[in-house]
Amino acid sequence: MPSQTAPRPASAAESTPIGYFTAANSADVVIARMEGCPNDRLKTIVSALVRHLHAAIKEVELTTEEWAAAIDFLTRTGQICSDWRQEFILLSDVLGASMLVDAINHDKGGGTTESTVLGPFHVENAPRRALGDSICLDGIGEPVLVRGRVTDEAGRPIPHALLDVWQANGDGFYDVQQQGLQPEMNLRGLFEADDEGRFWFRSIVPQYYAIPHDGPVGQLLIALGRHPYRPAHIHFIVAADGYEPVTTHIFMPGDPYLESDAVFGVKESLIATLRDLDEPAPAGAGEAPKRVVEWDFRLMRRRATPAEPLS
Repeated sequence: MPSQTAPRPASAAESTPIGYFTAANSADVVIARMEGCPNDRLKTIVSALVRHLHAAIKEVELTTEEWAAAIDFLTRTGQICSDWRQEFILLSDVLGASMLVDAINHDKGGGTTESTVLGPFHVENAPRRALGDSICLDGIGEPVLVRGRVTDEAGRPIPHALLDVWQANGDGFYDVQQQGLQPEMNLRGLFEADDEGRFWFRSIVPQYYAIPHDGPVGQLLIALGRHPYRPAHIHFIVAADGYEPVTTHIFMPGDPYLESDAVFGVKESLIATLRDLDEPAPAGAGEAPKRVVEWDFRLMRRRATPAEPLS
């Protein structure tokens, strides 16, 4: 296999002289070195990052010790990442970056279901479950029936839409955080809506919980005087052929952290209603739920092919 080599430096004739690096022209000098970048989008993004980073360093007159501490923080953030823990996603979340990117890219309008952050604990290939099944495999928690419909923007049902569902247990932990304690794939499931776009499954009433705060991101929150709590919610990814998928949550009403979510993920339109179930629960194994959450998802028809990722 041929070895990869760095790009050939531009000759004096090919480059535009801009002067030696100084505090005054620092960003311009760094950006000028990207003249040979063949990817215009990458060049645009990195140039903007350089401008804002250099401007921030100058604004606060960052010390050598502070910059070393920042590098140490980022190093420890990477070192704590594992197959089930993504500390950089957590960092993005608590700084509001995840929600900002989401807001810019998913401003759908038209009454479709709003999106929110994916979070660091989604797992691919959740088990397919039948409508009416429970995703709670250990039977711990207050049973709840979750039901609703998947429709288009006009309220027409979307048959056989897929709903990927996951949530934390009553103690505020996802199964991947308690391997060996919780059953594998506890509180996760993939459901297919029926011919009328209807879905229903059993779970437990979610509780608010703290995001992982035993690592660098948690230390940052403490230093900033912030709490690590997320309001109670159930995660969903809802998808159907010909429609834009939506990654979202439904939040429980009355939660004390709705207005101070540590990852800024709450949107008012995603706060559900939790009420007593005033009819017999659908047949199924386990304790019959006495509470119900009813929620309809509205999907937008698929847009044109999105821009290709950076390479």
